[in-house]
Parts: sequence; structure tokens; C-alpha cells
Amino acid sequence: MSMSPETGRPHTRLEDAYALTVGCIMLALGIAILKAAGLVTGGMAGLALLAGQFLPVSPGFLFALLNVPFFILSMRTMGMTFTFKTLIVSIGVAGFSLLFDHTADFTIHNAALAAFASGIILGLGTLAIARHGAGVGGVGIVALWLLATRQWNAGRTQVILDIFILGASIRFLGPTAIAYSVIGAVAMGSIVYLWHRPELYSGISPPFRTARDDR
Repeated sequence: MSMSPETGRPHTRLEDAYALTVGCIMLALGIAILKAAGLVTGGMAGLALLAGQFLPVSPGFLFALLNVPFFILSMRTMGMTFTFKTLIVSIGVAGFSLLFDHTADFTIHNAALAAFASGIILGLGTLAIARHGAGVGGVGIVALWLLATRQWNAGRTQVILDIFILGASIRFLGPTAIAYSVIGAVAMGSIVYLWHRPELYSGISPPFRTARDDR
């Protein structure tokens, strides 16, 4: 018999640690594929990939660096536990990205497929991290903050913010690359939109408890 949200237990620390590790690896892998394809995506990963095309720095390192200002918002609005987990995620993504840079070589033959596949990988990584009480980065922090405080769907919010980020990339990338990048961003956001729904999910890590979960 399945547990209802009222009776479901929170994740253990070991479950959280494993999920965050898996999420970091998937995010780093998705970024590596997009980098090899010369594409971008939404969120801080997209900004890091865009900046990485002009700077001799790993997108993973840029991802962690760009997230630093958002930790202030996170500490003030989401609490220390969420902020600490999100900091670990940023460091983890940076570390695994550097590892992929030195141990993996991706050859892209179909940019559209690479965009879609990387979007799925990034979406699943984001989902694993979000379900275990952490954010992926600046955009993820904002999206999850709005989910926790105003019950705005995190996937929908992320897609809206991603549109602005991809729009800012138009002047730096060609229309074909932007079109493929949009495919990946939609694939990523759709996974979060469809599957990160705490009201239907009994395994909950703070801060995504609903009011009835605390009764």
C-alpha cells in the first residue's frame, strides 16, 4: 500500500547525500554535452556555458561562481539547511565538471539530439536535487523559493526565466544554435514541471513540506 503525503516519511541523510551526488553528476554531464555541442541552456548553467565560450575557464567553475550572490537570498528566505545543501551542489557540479573535462571527450554528430538528451539529463539532475531539499543555482533558488512561499510551479517558473536567459544569448549564438538550445531548455523545464510536485510526493526533504505535512 502506498503512503499518502500525510504519512510519508522524510528522506534520510544518506538518501539525501546519494541523491545530491547523482544530481551533481547528471548536471555536470549535461553541461559537458552542451559544451561539446556549442549550445547553451537556461538557468545558471546556461549563463556559465555562454560565459565559457569567451573565457578560458571551465563552465563548472563559472557555474559555482555565478551562484555565489544567490546564496544571500537563499540564507534569508530558504534557511541554512537549504543553503548548505545548495552550496554543496554548486561545489559538486564544479568538481564533476572539471573531472569530465579531464576524463571524457564528447563528439557531437547531431546537435538537436544532443540538446534534447542533455535537457533530459539536466532535468533529471535538477529533479533529484530539488526533491532532496536543495537548489541547482540562482534560477533554481528563485524557482524553489517561489514554490515554497507562493506555490508557483517550479518548472513553469524556470521555463519563464530560461526564456529571458536564452533571449540574451541570441546576440552571441546563431539562430540554429539558439533553436537547439531552446529544445534542451524546454526538455529540462518540462521534467521539473511534470514531476516536481510535492503535493503528490510522499518522500519529502525540507523545505518543501506543505502545511498539512506539518500537522
